[in-house]
Amino acid sequence: MSMVFYYTPMSSATRIHWALEELGVPYEKKKLDLSAGDQKRPDYLALNPNGKVPLLVDDGVPIFESLAILLHLGERFGVEKGLFPAAGMARAEAFKWIAWSQVSLGDILSRLFRNTVDRFPAEERNAKAAETAKREAAEHLAILERALAGKEYLGGKQFSFTDLAVAGSSMILGRFGIDFAPYPSVNAWVGRCTSRPALARAMQG
Repeated sequence: MSMVFYYTPMSSATRIHWALEELGVPYEKKKLDLSAGDQKRPDYLALNPNGKVPLLVDDGVPIFESLAILLHLGERFGVEKGLFPAAGMARAEAFKWIAWSQVSLGDILSRLFRNTVDRFPAEERNAKAAETAKREAAEHLAILERALAGKEYLGGKQFSFTDLAVAGSSMILGRFGIDFAPYPSVNAWVGRCTSRPALARAMQG
């Protein structure tokens, strides 16, 4: 078994880096410099035609898109490690929340990023769209607050890739000025998830 992980720090690759560290499986890291255009090199595009990170090459098979990589790692290694549910209704619950983090929260984060970050020209940013996204973020945090009421983690008492996926998206909302104070269960849960040593290792780059 050989795995090669292509990534850039502080990007959507971070949660895959976190997942790999949680699993404790051997892998090789290859850091890409996006500003230098590493992601557009012909050799990289041959593996990932999207020209983005992350990319995981597992036993010679290139897998792109962070959601696909996370589900693959969960199914291949996570069940044995207690980080991913076995096939059945518990896995359906996990898929629901993991997809929610990628699709619903991901859309909100994309709109916040595109309409508030200086990387985009001022004439392309829309303050009203940003405010709408912030309002929707609050509505989604309220959904998460209800789901976490009386629980340590989304699946119950044990941390899993479900928490990794949803917390990985939720914690970024704070960077856009979203107030977590009205959501004490979410706030405490994000703290538990983000204090894990595996995330600290991933954040070291």
